[in-house]
Amino acid sequence: MTNGIIGRFYKTRGDGVAAVLEERPAAADEARGEPQAVPAQEAAKPAAAVAAATGPDMVAERVNLHRHLLDKINLSFLDTMENEELANEIRPLVRDYVRARNFPLNARELDALISDITDEMLGLGPIEPLLKDDMISDILINGHGRVFIERFGQLENTPIRFKDEDHLLRVINKIVTAVGRRVDEATPLVDARLADGSRVNVAIRPVAVDGPLVSIRKFSRRPYTLERLVESHSMAKAMQILLSAAVKGRISIIVSGGTGSGKTTMMNALSSQISHKERLITIEDAAELQLQQPHVGRLETRPPTLDGRNEIRQRELLKNALRMRPDRIIVGEVRGEEAFDMLQAMNTGHEGSMTTIHANNPRDAISRLEQMVGMAGMPMSQLSIRGQIASAINLIVQVERLHDGSRRLVSISELTGMEGEVVQMQEIMRFQKLGVDEQNRVKGVFRATGIRPRFLERIAELGFEIPSEIFDPSRPLA
Repeated sequence: MTNGIIGRFYKTRGDGVAAVLEERPAAADEARGEPQAVPAQEAAKPAAAVAAATGPDMVAERVNLHRHLLDKINLSFLDTMENEELANEIRPLVRDYVRARNFPLNARELDALISDITDEMLGLGPIEPLLKDDMISDILINGHGRVFIERFGQLENTPIRFKDEDHLLRVINKIVTAVGRRVDEATPLVDARLADGSRVNVAIRPVAVDGPLVSIRKFSRRPYTLERLVESHSMAKAMQILLSAAVKGRISIIVSGGTGSGKTTMMNALSSQISHKERLITIEDAAELQLQQPHVGRLETRPPTLDGRNEIRQRELLKNALRMRPDRIIVGEVRGEEAFDMLQAMNTGHEGSMTTIHANNPRDAISRLEQMVGMAGMPMSQLSIRGQIASAINLIVQVERLHDGSRRLVSISELTGMEGEVVQMQEIMRFQKLGVDEQNRVKGVFRATGIRPRFLERIAELGFEIPSEIFDPSRPLA
């Protein structure tokens, strides 16, 4: 280490002298930052002993080592350092700590320990490797001793754990304070997000009976597009052609589906088709949409303060968004009275706006939307509410998570207006299930129903033509 690094990295004593650990004479391998050779008697120990040293028992030692390092370094420089730089700085300190306690670690295990400590200091501790794994879609923490992941649609238990509940709470507070939120006994439930947009939900005591519960929905580092969804067999190429033209032709769309069905992923993919010349305003409880356009304004709700004041809800953000000259408004999810304002925006010059809603099928989505509009407390009859829905929304895209963990676009339906007191809807394309294969994976085909959507003429006037053969019901969609 250079004197300059030591000077800014280590804390100084009251007399102004840097509190640098005394360096013992090092062998050549130590000069390269590697531990000394393990004595023969140590090398003769059974592998189980080494595994135990780096297994669950090391969780407490990692936390103790973390605290030891925090006593030695200057915390004001932590945020300015990269992981690799920090690893190089703390390596000799970790080596001395390990040697003083006679931990039987080889060079590879020492590197792993240094990586863990770096994650603890700059990242989110034990779960940092899970966040870096692109194959993992969800991280589910059930108290400090159980961490599950979802990979390829299947849940798996992991050996990762936290030292105790306080250790987990420190990581939780690191997440929520980064986005200006708080979690405590007064507010035990919180929605937050990570720097990359991954969605985080936290529940702590007293509502979480057995300790803190954390759910992290990871987002892909490479944003999804309609093309990628076709490649992953989540939809057919014909569906991509139809939806791409609909978005470009400013058709208002609702993405409907159950929890974990891929609604936000579908919304991101649809938004990739919006022209880069348009101004977009997004409204979310926790900002997680990954829009690729250069002209995007992002708005996020704010929870109330401790005295119950200063809450900013989606409805207030929607009203304000109308004053921000948007071409389209994209609401992450409607779940309450803001549905009324969303319909008003779609009906007053903001065609092509989009949102998501929790519903099991397109007809249920309309019913839920009707109930939400009623929550706004406006003096509107049921018939007028349905009329607003029918005139504002053109397409409902239904996504579903199947029992094998795969996600599919299962229906594209068009709202065609009112007949009496009923909102009329026609299905354009669907996913037809055909059973399961030997590995219990769902088999099926995408098919057109033979009905041509009414908005084709409207988007044709804007120059977007759709080949008629994609509506042929006689053969599966490519």
